[in-house]
Amino acid sequence: MRAARGDIVAFSDANALWEPDAALSLAAAFADPRVGYACGQVRFVQAASGADATNQEGLYWRYEMAVRGLESRLRSITAGNGAIYATRRASYLEVDPIMGHDLSFPFNMVKRGWRAVYVPGACASEKMVPSIEGEFARKRRMMSHTWPIVLRGGMLSPRGYGLGYGLMILSHRILRYATPALHAFALLANLLLVIDGAPVLYRVTLVLQLALLVAAALGGSLRARPLLLARYYVLTTTSLAVGLWDWLRHGTAASWEAAEGTR
Repeated sequence: MRAARGDIVAFSDANALWEPDAALSLAAAFADPRVGYACGQVRFVQAASGADATNQEGLYWRYEMAVRGLESRLRSITAGNGAIYATRRASYLEVDPIMGHDLSFPFNMVKRGWRAVYVPGACASEKMVPSIEGEFARKRRMMSHTWPIVLRGGMLSPRGYGLGYGLMILSHRILRYATPALHAFALLANLLLVIDGAPVLYRVTLVLQLALLVAAALGGSLRARPLLLARYYVLTTTSLAVGLWDWLRHGTAASWEAAEGTR
């Protein structure tokens, strides 16, 4: 970046394939002088078939892209992705190497007066990790890079956000990363309420929570879609907590091995 001379610099992942017009679509976002960061749309493709193809990341990612589109229309996105994005050379930030650009750039751009936008017409494709267990390992590694950004990279400071963007950071980012603790608290509170003779509603919610955990366990051997979705949700939620533990225990390296099946 220090040697770059262009006004706009684009970035990608080693395993991402861009559509032929993706670069032009991405660059067009910078016609708005307020835009400092733009990311495109990543479409995940299954890297395996049959019994090996258990990962449910595609369903979550479609939801994530829909939310990102709404964020971009309202103000700015709260996170990007590493497969297809660009910045102005003037807005580029040098951050700690363990802090990925996809999460650290958008909110820091907003703090500096720029907009960070989503460009769905700039498309790239990337192979998913074939299995849910592989996705757990990938997200565990990602979260060991995410927690430093959340806790010491400036995300928790509301300065420069504005009310609307601050609420998006709280709901889409901070509460999402807190879901392991929130789930544990909800389960414990539910158990105590049932033991204390609470109304039948709380018995129903306890059964539903336990059913989710049982379904996730069964999803390891039975390939029914509802069980796989439950397993995906439980394991990816757990990865948030395990990634925090990894970072607190031994820190985070700036580099990592590619997830199996994604090349």
